[in-house]
Amino acid sequence: MSARSLPMTVPAAGLPARVRIHEVGARDGLQNEKETVPTPVKAEFIRRLAKAGLTTIEATSFVHPKWVPQLADAEQLFPLLGDVADVGDVSLPVLVPNERGLDRALALGARSIAVFGSATETFAARNLNRTVAESLAMFEPVVARAKADGVRVRGYLSMCFGDPWEGAVPVAQVVGVAKALMDLGCDELSLGDTIGVATPGHVTALLTALNEAGVATPAVGVHFHDTYGQALSNTLAALQHGVTTVDASAGGLGGCPYAKSATGNLATEDLVWMLDGLGVETGVDLPALAATSAWLAEHLGRPSPSRTVRALSPSSSASHKE
Repeated sequence: MSARSLPMTVPAAGLPARVRIHEVGARDGLQNEKETVPTPVKAEFIRRLAKAGLTTIEATSFVHPKWVPQLADAEQLFPLLGDVADVGDVSLPVLVPNERGLDRALALGARSIAVFGSATETFAARNLNRTVAESLAMFEPVVARAKADGVRVRGYLSMCFGDPWEGAVPVAQVVGVAKALMDLGCDELSLGDTIGVATPGHVTALLTALNEAGVATPAVGVHFHDTYGQALSNTLAALQHGVTTVDASAGGLGGCPYAKSATGNLATEDLVWMLDGLGVETGVDLPALAATSAWLAEHLGRPSPSRTVRALSPSSSASHKE
C-alpha cells in the first residue's frame, strides 16, 4: 500500500463514531450515463463495492424503461446479485415509483425500497408528472404495502435547498413535505441537494427545523451534489448535527436527468478520505474502493470524476481488471 493511500487520522470533537454510507453509484450514478452499461458489468460493480466494505448499495430502479432506459434491465440484474449477500451484511435497496414498481421489486425478493419525492411543485411535475400532493398520495399505498410485508422504506426528498426553476426553497416548505413523507411510514428520510447549492449554515438550519417538527436526526440521511464544491463541507455540518447516514456515489458518478444543472454526487472515495482522516469509522477499504471506481471508469471510457480516485491512481483509466 502506498504511503498516500490513507490520510493521517486526526479526530475532531462532536462527530459520530461511525457513519453508514448509502452507496448510490449503481443506481443514481449509472442512470445518468449516455450509454447503457452492460448488465454483467453492473453486477460486478456492485460485487466489488460490497467487497470494498460498503453495506448499503442501491442496486437499481424499477421505473418504466421509457423514463430511465439505462436501468431497464432491473429484472435481469437483481437476480444476479444473490451472491452479494455472502460478502457480508449487505442491503440492496431499489427505487420504486409506484405500486407497479413495488410489485416488480417484491417479485424478485427486494427487502429494501425507496420512493422519490420532491420539495417543489415544478420538479414534482417534471420528474413525476404530478403535484407534490399527488405524488404523496401515489406513495401512500406503496409505503403501506411495503411496511406490511416487512420491507424497509426510504423516502428521498429532492430540491431541499434549491430548485433550478423556483430558486431558493424555503426551509418551512421542505419541512412540510418531509414531515408528510415520513408520516406515510418511511423508516428513513434522505435530504437531497439536487443542484448542489446548499451551504453549511443552510444544512444546519434545515436539520434543526426538521427536529423541531418531530423528525428525529437518526432517521435522516443527507444526499449532496458537488456543483459548487460544497458537498464535503455540507456533509461535515450534517455530521456535527448528529447525522450518521450519508449518500455518496462511487467515483462521483451521477446527477439528475430531469435537472440539467445537477452535476455529480459526492464521490464516495472523497467522503471516505475525509472520514478516515477524522477517525470516523465506515468499514470501507479506501484503496479497494478507489480501484473499483477506476475499473468502472475504464468501462465507461473516461477518467473518474473523484479527486481521491485520481490522486490514488496514476490514471483513473488505468487497468484494474483481474
